[in-house]
Amino acid sequence: MFLYLLGLVVFYYLYRWFREIPRVPDKGDKYVYITGCDSGFGNLLARHLDKLGFCVIASCFTEKGEEDLRKACSDRLTTLHLDVKKNESVDKAAALIKDKVGARGLWAVVNNAGVAIPSAPCDWLTIDDYKSMLDVNLNGVIAVTLSVLPLIKKARGRVVNVASVFGRISPVGGPYTVSKYGVEAFNDSLRRNMIPFGVKVLCIEPGFFKTTVTDSVVLGKSIKQLWEKMPQEVRDDYGPDYLDKVDVMMREKLAKMSDADLMKVVSCMEHAVSAVRPRTRYSPGWDAKLFWIPMSYMPTGFTDWLLLKEAILPAKAVN
Repeated sequence: MFLYLLGLVVFYYLYRWFREIPRVPDKGDKYVYITGCDSGFGNLLARHLDKLGFCVIASCFTEKGEEDLRKACSDRLTTLHLDVKKNESVDKAAALIKDKVGARGLWAVVNNAGVAIPSAPCDWLTIDDYKSMLDVNLNGVIAVTLSVLPLIKKARGRVVNVASVFGRISPVGGPYTVSKYGVEAFNDSLRRNMIPFGVKVLCIEPGFFKTTVTDSVVLGKSIKQLWEKMPQEVRDDYGPDYLDKVDVMMREKLAKMSDADLMKVVSCMEHAVSAVRPRTRYSPGWDAKLFWIPMSYMPTGFTDWLLLKEAILPAKAVN
């Protein structure tokens, strides 16, 4: 019986592997719009798709990001400035893309732009802290998608949304997980809406990787700034040594947990853009596959116990 089940599992994965091999033809006629290309996944994806022959439209927040990409890539790649928080910037970029792609439409948009700060316990934050991140990680994804959706429908193309395993489970406080849950919801509703039009909507849910999102120095600096500006009453709840403990934990654990091989994520993005039969969801990273996603299906009480078991508790925590 065991060998029979094992054989079925092996057959399933072999079948899926063969089924997912074919790639779309005529890459040189297909335009791909990527947000957040200054660094990290977006930057690597822009370079990778350019080498594969796609016509890449890479949006960056900085002039340096644009300049570095133009130097590293072929003449097929186009760069443009984009601030996803500003509607006028999003609309201007969409107008430029419409002029560029013409009647063929836009093959894919990859919503990669995102930020990870401010992140902290919920009672450290204000509503403005939440709004500042949601404007990028969620509202920015929706705004960019809607701005080019008619062009994608014309090409019967794809929308690729970069969420996170933290769109499945929320182990930390603050707006990051809220924004990623929102991306998951937008992705699911859009996918069902677009099926009648032949548009595929795919979701990338990475685990921990070494990017600015998991940079312990950046996160530590942000947490320190939040600590210094919050009311003394809240600081007393957590205790004077709480900040130091969190800083040590982040430096030790994030370094161990974060995977340095960013191509694991980029390969999933590339498959979502170029495969004839892309997956609905991709979960790059062994921590995503073996811990975070299975944990998201566990009973709530068990999940709370496990995540709090190793957490740094406030000084006034109730026993």
